[in-house]
Amino acid sequence: MLVLLIVVLVVAGVALFLTVRKKNEPAAAPGPVDPFADKDSDALRGDPRTLKAGDIVDIFGETYTVRGSLRLKEGGYQWSEHLLDTARGTRRWLSVEEDPDLELVLWTETPGVPAAGGTEIEHDGKTFRLDESGRAQYVSEATTGLTPSGSVAYHDYVAADDTRLSFEDFGESGKKEAAVGQVLHRSAIMIYPQSPN
Repeated sequence: MLVLLIVVLVVAGVALFLTVRKKNEPAAAPGPVDPFADKDSDALRGDPRTLKAGDIVDIFGETYTVRGSLRLKEGGYQWSEHLLDTARGTRRWLSVEEDPDLELVLWTETPGVPAAGGTEIEHDGKTFRLDESGRAQYVSEATTGLTPSGSVAYHDYVAADDTRLSFEDFGESGKKEAAVGQVLHRSAIMIYPQSPN
């Protein structure tokens, strides 16, 4: 029995010695860390889903300021459209929607496009086919040229090369617009949010 007690005490002493020794050893220095390893594109380039008036957006080397935004809702579906302006006065709209993947489209107002209504429209040598249409409610933030809230009827068309064509009728505000859209890869946009005050 005494031998068993001595063996238990020796084993406990060795375990205690190893534990104390390990605590006193300096921790291994961490190796070099890739600063971008755990970052996604939004962390590096800014999140287009959070755009707001005053933010700066760089698209293909062209710098725009977000003048205002429309927050649109149709049923349970929501998306945003942002009015972009350059220092030279060039204006475009950037639509941001998740359906379910993030889709970014840069829109340029295009006068002289045949009116919406059919399932196909010919414009600029391309055939655009109706993709979707409906009526959404919107809330306007900052400068958009529209009433603070209202509804918009829209018809969206797509060409074989993924070029977009959209018709929007803002009814009570009196604004009707046709625009051609270019689908953007996420890497084409860099966002510089306005500084919080």
